[in-house]
Amino acid sequence: MKKSLLGIVLLLAAAAALYLVFYQPPAQEPTQAVGVAEQQQPVEPTEPAIRYPVPEPQAPAPGQEQEQAEQKPAPLPALQQSDETIQETLAGMSDAKGLEELFVLKNFIQRVVVTIDNLPRPTLPVKQLPTRPPAGSFITATEAGGEVIGPDNHRRYAPYVKFAESLDSQALVATYVHYYPLFQEAYRELGYPKGYFNDRLIEVIDHLLETPRVEGPIRLVRPKILYHFADPALESLSAGQKLLLRSGADNAERIKAKLREIRRVLVTRISSR
Repeated sequence: MKKSLLGIVLLLAAAAALYLVFYQPPAQEPTQAVGVAEQQQPVEPTEPAIRYPVPEPQAPAPGQEQEQAEQKPAPLPALQQSDETIQETLAGMSDAKGLEELFVLKNFIQRVVVTIDNLPRPTLPVKQLPTRPPAGSFITATEAGGEVIGPDNHRRYAPYVKFAESLDSQALVATYVHYYPLFQEAYRELGYPKGYFNDRLIEVIDHLLETPRVEGPIRLVRPKILYHFADPALESLSAGQKLLLRSGADNAERIKAKLREIRRVLVTRISSR
């Protein structure tokens, strides 16, 4: 289990590093007037139905109690004291090098939950990302008609994609299920007392898989300091979908392929219980 830290969330978190070069202030949500009658008759929120329940540990079969007791993992730490456990798990990843250069380990679970929840939104909370920015500066090139994302820019994200592809999906899901109570606790603390984090995770994976594939150079505009996509349809995409586009077409498809595999393993595990 130590060789695969929370693989699903790390895969999504790796994409979040790309966001730093395009950060924009969050749009203001429009306010809506509420009538007096509506104020006097508050509606009790209903608890949403759980679509993808994470399976709880099963009771041992007769005769297997001692064997399972010997294999029983250590109790989970409290969420606020989970950083040390997470760092130890990361250290056990013998096939991943330089993880401290890729990830911010302090308050890691909370950072992952915040990032995943915001990937389908217009912006990401930069100060709470679980990933460090990619090395080097954003690379552009000049073509007839203006600037485009440079053909070599995708190389900056190679360590994140390589790390994602190195993770074994079966082990990732098993590890995620083991640590799931901590993710659920962090999600409720985020402001979803009746929410279910695994439902949100699968919803975000599905959203990222809908990211369009763009062939050829992606044109840019720079009205002030920050770059934007010149195509309004691309600029209107969510923060997570734009992350994939900025990583380059090949990187985006490789990440999407891994997401499909992980989603399949996770849903199969859920439905088999």
